Order: sequence, then structure tokens, then C-alpha cells
Amino acid sequence: MPGPSDTAAVILAGGRGRRMGGALKALLPLAGQPLLAHGLARLAPQIGSIAVSANDPAVGQAAPGRPLLADRHDDRRGPLAGILAGLAWAGHRDYRWLVSLPVDCPFLPADLVARLREQAVGVRVVIARSAGQAHPTAALWDISLHDDLARVLAAGTDLSVRRFYEAYPHAFCDFPGGKTDPFFNINRPEDLASAEDALAAGKNLEPIVAGDADQHHADGIGLPHGEKRGR
Repeated sequence: MPGPSDTAAVILAGGRGRRMGGALKALLPLAGQPLLAHGLARLAPQIGSIAVSANDPAVGQAAPGRPLLADRHDDRRGPLAGILAGLAWAGHRDYRWLVSLPVDCPFLPADLVARLREQAVGVRVVIARSAGQAHPTAALWDISLHDDLARVLAAGTDLSVRRFYEAYPHAFCDFPGGKTDPFFNINRPEDLASAEDALAAGKNLEPIVAGDADQHHADGIGLPHGEKRGR
């Protein structure tokens, strides 16, 4: 089984692409495969236990054999709801850490899980960062945060991922931007077209170079992955 034995992962795949005509993001076609399949292909060599957070059973068809986790609440409370579902699932299986990843980032680093875990010393959350931009949903979470997060979701008054993790000891794990930012996210039709072009050109196959986190290329196609309600 790849990856650290005390760590599981959840792909946040419940978002509907409002700027993509309301389509399920997880099922958007990219290079002939659903977007979710690209995330799984990037993640599977890095870690053995992967679940998918989504409320629509159709998403599960793109991830056969993977647990499909529904939100605890019915009113779509954003990425934190998917992270909570992942924490509950992983905690019941005695994992110590959970990696959360957004479904709309098809170029995730090949060493993402290992590098996040390397930074998990004396902290409870590790956030991925590229070219100085933090990606709050691409993160490593201490399973013990489950109860605190459950209370935040139950209150429903502040569902910011950033404000939640800032309340706890946390660290950032830096990745280089490269010609294709590893956290390039697909929000609009033109983003999907850019991803198709990058795959065709093989740009996403460039190696991730440790220690090059501050390098930023003017020809990068990536946009920061910000927080989005409804994942």
C-alpha cells in the first residue's frame, strides 16, 4: 500500500460548476476522462485509502470501489462539510491524518502526500501553497479536529476553511508554480480548455523540484485555488 499507513485522503467532489453551466465538476470530461478520474490517478500512487466526498450518487460511478461520503447536513455547507465527512470516515478506521484535495485540480504534485506529512511536526494542519498562494482545501488535517469542526458546521455561521485552520497550529508546504501550476483549478470553460492544452503539450509532466517554491513563471496557466462554497 503506498504512502504513510497513518494517513487517508478524501477528494472533495461535491461542487456544482455554476460557471460551467451547473454541471457536476467531478464528471466534467478532460482528455476523455471525468475530472475525478484525473485526481484519483494522481493520488492513488501516493496513498492507499481514498474516499470521495459528494452527495450525488452519480459521482460514485467515476470512482468505482471508493467510499462515497455524503455531507452530514442537507444544505451544502461548503468544503468544510466534505472535510468533516472525511475526518469521520478516516477516524473510524483509526487513521491519524487526513489529506483533503479539491476535485478540480487535475495536476496535483506526485509527491504531495509525502511532503505534506513531512511538515506535520508540532502542528494540526498543513496547507499546500504554490507561488505564495495558499490552497486551503489542499491540506493535511489532524483527525482530532473532527469534534471542533463538527461544532463549526452545526453552527453554520462561519464556514471559511481559512478561518477554521487559523485557529490551530498550522504550517504551509510550498510547491513550485512551474509552467502549469500544480494547483491549477478548473472553474470556467476556458480553464477546462487550458487544461486540455496542457495535457496535450505534456506540461503537467514536468518534475516537481523541492526548494523551488518561490519561482513563478509568467507563462503559468494556473489560477489560485480559492475557497468555494459547495466544493
